[in-house]
Amino acid sequence: MTQTKPFTIPKRMVWVAFKTVRAKRGAPGVDGQGTEDFERDLRRNLYRLWNRMSSGSYHPPPVMRVEIPKRDGGVRVLGIPTVEDRIAQAVVKMYLEPFVEPVFHPDSFGYRPGRSAHDAVESARSRCWKHGWVLDLDIRSFFDRLDHELVLRAVRRFTDCRWVLLYIKRWLKADLQDQEGQVVTRDRGTPQGGVISPLLANIFLHLAFDQWMLETFPGVPFERYADDILVHCQSKGQAEWMLQRIQERLERCRLELHPGKTRIVGCKPGTWSRSEVRSFDFLGFTFQPRLAKARTGQIFVSFSPAISGKAARRVRQTMRRSWRLPRRTRMTLEELAAFINPVLRGWIRYYGRFRPSALVSVLRGLNVALRQWVMRKYKRFRRRPKKAMAWLQRIAERTPGLFVHWEIAGLLPTVTAGR
Repeated sequence: MTQTKPFTIPKRMVWVAFKTVRAKRGAPGVDGQGTEDFERDLRRNLYRLWNRMSSGSYHPPPVMRVEIPKRDGGVRVLGIPTVEDRIAQAVVKMYLEPFVEPVFHPDSFGYRPGRSAHDAVESARSRCWKHGWVLDLDIRSFFDRLDHELVLRAVRRFTDCRWVLLYIKRWLKADLQDQEGQVVTRDRGTPQGGVISPLLANIFLHLAFDQWMLETFPGVPFERYADDILVHCQSKGQAEWMLQRIQERLERCRLELHPGKTRIVGCKPGTWSRSEVRSFDFLGFTFQPRLAKARTGQIFVSFSPAISGKAARRVRQTMRRSWRLPRRTRMTLEELAAFINPVLRGWIRYYGRFRPSALVSVLRGLNVALRQWVMRKYKRFRRRPKKAMAWLQRIAERTPGLFVHWEIAGLLPTVTAGR
């Protein structure tokens, strides 16, 4: 007689979850096992995971704790689950997402299918032109402070599936383990880095913020990307009043705003004399007054986004400290292009979407680094920077697609630009 499992979880769901985890790769967890290691005995590993999840005996191992330094001196804690645990989380995400996606707010953009950071930035840009003030909200240590009971209560609003609730509860309580093997127990928060964490954050903030805003202040527009939130107001007084109401609401949800990072920003010419702050950062872009040209040729001031100073510094740091192009003289020019083009292409697609001229100024130093590579690699160009840049210029004219940034106006190497 075959014993029935307490929970009905289709085996195919576990297989599809594995494929999504494999596609995203990711670092190994506390067991040191990568996706390639898991695949060596794939059929057995997937069956064992399905069997344990279906019987209710699956208990997640500790999550690898990794600290990422922040520019303000603090650290951001990432939690890296094992490959097996990521698959288990993907199974629950696949089950739960169809229930929550149809009811999520249209101005929630983060970690949702068919929505992107660019969509959020475009919405913010459009609304900044229509509303005079922006409330830039920063929730202090959001992922680290989530109340477990409130998260579970929020999930129960969408499903009463016992195995989904069981495993979410276990993931919320899962220990953190650092790289020295020390284990830290948790009574709140959900580590960034897990497959299920972004969905849990969206479920929680949908009820704590999005739905509350829709019901309480239906005429006040906002954009939310995970815990990054902008609220648009018609006056400074309204922004100050909304800030107080939102603070009270978040406190009831056991969260708080960061007083040093939450700001009220004027975003129209008539507001700047009354605004202490004239810019804000959102998803890697800085919104601030900028000169723009209308289709008629008239110059005017527009409050618009461009790559932020922080993002530009990260790009320059990667080019200088991580790539170290002048030192890679054992590589050919084609190999250099293959090495950096995937990252360059990502930067251009993301930061070049709004005001690409700002990104051009960031990437311009790349041709100087390539010129230094030419001078180090070929003796005939040593101490001859103009001739080295002229050599690059001739190659760029023949094969302008060799480096993807050469295809952008203003970034072809020229002798005058290389001085």
